Amino acid sequence: MGWRAANRSDLDWIEVLLFAHIEGSMFLIGNLRNHGFGSDHPHGLTLWVRETRDGVFAITNTGSVMMMAPGCGNAEWQDAGQLLGPREVTAVIGNAAQVRSFIAANGLQDHPCQLDRDEPGFVLDVAELAVEIRPDENIIPLADAPRALIEEWRAAYEVEAVNASPDQAQEKARRDIAQYIARDSHRVLLVEGRPVAMAGHNTAFAEAVQVGGVYTPPALRGRGYARRVVGRHMLEARARGATQGVLFAASEEAARAYRSIGFRRAGTFALVLFARPAQIRAGHVRRCT
Repeated sequence: MGWRAANRSDLDWIEVLLFAHIEGSMFLIGNLRNHGFGSDHPHGLTLWVRETRDGVFAITNTGSVMMMAPGCGNAEWQDAGQLLGPREVTAVIGNAAQVRSFIAANGLQDHPCQLDRDEPGFVLDVAELAVEIRPDENIIPLADAPRALIEEWRAAYEVEAVNASPDQAQEKARRDIAQYIARDSHRVLLVEGRPVAMAGHNTAFAEAVQVGGVYTPPALRGRGYARRVVGRHMLEARARGATQGVLFAASEEAARAYRSIGFRRAGTFALVLFARPAQIRAGHVRRCT
């Protein structure tokens, strides 16, 4: 059985599938809940499903391909690629095995990339959250932190985490911080009133949150600030009723920090950002100029 366009009657089983594989599905869940499919929002989705109800494939309006279809092989991923027609693909993100299979099936493996990275995934049952709270530390909303400083941190994060150029990073940092403040999605850790680290929830809904944007300036690393800001922010999510947390670790040091507060290993996540868009056409890739 092949792919077909999704319709609203599919949403219930789609959510069951995505939550069963939450470590690779948070972006899909968040985009579906926030924007649905057929929306003209940049994160709005065009969505296809497997007739057998065991797979979901999507592309955002800005060209990010996402999927959760554990049983698909090469032929199914080729068919999925053909669904995109002339649309530009700017990124492929999701479960690493599925991302790599999709890229290989559609001849994208040699397309120039800004970032091409697999990261270990982690999930948290918030009932098992273990947080160290120190009397000289506190967390505050991003809106209450020095704006210039957190924009500087965010720009540094973009350069370090996704290989953005300094000019691109500064512009994106300004936009990101404005959005985070509007959504109240990020927190800053203070030690004796001094900002030392930042973390956020990139995707958040009633049941679960996805941790992201964790940043500690290089000179302040190795002191446990990242795990404590993540942990204290997760306490807020638990108080609101969330039962799960999801994140991806960029380094073994980060992984150790997340394990220390209760996260456990779950799958691998791939983030592939193309340096320029690609188009998949009739079984081959035509690179855009």
